[in-house]
Amino acid sequence: MSDDLERFIAESHDDVTVFDFDGNDVPCIIFEERKYDQIISAIAGKPTSINTDLNILQDGLGHVFVEIVLTFSHGGFVEKLLINANKHLTFFQHLAKTSMLALSSPKSHYGKDNVFMIQLPRPEKAQDALEIIERGLHGSQK
Repeated sequence: MSDDLERFIAESHDDVTVFDFDGNDVPCIIFEERKYDQIISAIAGKPTSINTDLNILQDGLGHVFVEIVLTFSHGGFVEKLLINANKHLTFFQHLAKTSMLALSSPKSHYGKDNVFMIQLPRPEKAQDALEIIERGLHGSQK
């Protein structure tokens, strides 16, 4: 295993899930309680936009990681998370399908309370990303 692959695996954020929200399976990133509280405190009650970038990293051998960059318009927060697409493909499938992303803490009841929802403004970007991820998982470069 290459040094980069080992580093990516070690740095991966595994606290992701999918939950039912009004009949849709929505992907959710779970932050540590303290970090989640900091984010929510900074943006609560303010009109906030969140730029969401998906940077796909692949080695051509079937290993795919996605760096998710969330840039908040209030609070000066930029959160970067590396997610192993090999382990969490369903997360990205549901992101492409719903164009929604939830942020939560470990103590939240997913889909019920204390969940911050983000609507992605350009659904086609998540769909394009999923195509690249799926091709990368199969080790092909199209």
